[in-house]
Amino acid sequence: MKRVSLALTLALATAIAAPSARAADTLQAVKDRGKLNCGVSQGLPGFSNPDDKGNWTGIDVDVCRAVAAAIFNDPTKVAFVPLSAKDRFAALQSGEIDLLSRNTTWTLSRDDTYGSFTGVTYYDGQGFMVKKSLKVNSALELNSASVCVQTGTTTEQNLADYFKANNMKYEVIAFAGADETVKAYDSGRCDVFTTDMSGLYAERLKLANPADHVVLPEIISKEPLGPMVRYGDDKWFNIVKWTLFAMINAEEMGVNQKNVDEMAKSDKPELKRAFGTDGNLGEQLGLTKDWFGRIVKAVGNYGEVYERNVGSGSKLQIARGLNQLWNKGGIQYAPPIR
Repeated sequence: MKRVSLALTLALATAIAAPSARAADTLQAVKDRGKLNCGVSQGLPGFSNPDDKGNWTGIDVDVCRAVAAAIFNDPTKVAFVPLSAKDRFAALQSGEIDLLSRNTTWTLSRDDTYGSFTGVTYYDGQGFMVKKSLKVNSALELNSASVCVQTGTTTEQNLADYFKANNMKYEVIAFAGADETVKAYDSGRCDVFTTDMSGLYAERLKLANPADHVVLPEIISKEPLGPMVRYGDDKWFNIVKWTLFAMINAEEMGVNQKNVDEMAKSDKPELKRAFGTDGNLGEQLGLTKDWFGRIVKAVGNYGEVYERNVGSGSKLQIARGLNQLWNKGGIQYAPPIR
């Protein structure tokens, strides 16, 4: 009986210890490599988009840089890996990337099949864009329309659900890549282009004559976009999750890129905890005490990231809406740093 009990005790101890052993794997691999491998889109303005010199910008890009800043105190230590919608999950599962930060909708099936979502960077919803010459004012007027859509996305199912619910017919014209889909719409191969509303505003910038196209008012789905990590690495999951939460909390606490050094001297308890002058929350994450300050210095708070990439400081000019902080009329919310 003692031998059996000892065996059970050892087995239980091993099972409990296993997650802790795995937890350091991704973080250690990133440190050993000297850079973060981050999966992004193949080019979506406002979220992850390279310029002609290969410099990446966007909300999703800033999340990657914020994680690199938290780890290395250097937001440039990121290798951006462009991925199609079809290939993004395989790249995460295979270990080709450490983090998927690619305008990806959080759904039950994806959360259960491909990895763990770490939060919501952008609350979105699917919509439709048409040429103004069609004189269509509502998606309910799209019966018998041909619709360009990208495969490997939640867009296809939402499209089918919406047209079925409204007893309308439609023709799907599907493409593997985002650019291919937009070019097909622009060339007249279909009447309608559908994707997330943020994507419609971003992709409209790529059209030959953007002013000739209009985004219809209907939003037909919930599309909470956020980063993903692989299963089985709780420490890495927490690092990515709390990097985003740090950006949101920073905005709520009034900490930004310009005042971060001054705010680090504050005697307010919540700021002392965040900046690591009281306690060791950063070290509990496997980072340093100044992890919070590193993130804000590198990319700014959530509001700065939003406005710079998709808001008033960008070409997209998308109002904050639901992405405003919870105490300012939106639903963007982060657990407290304590």
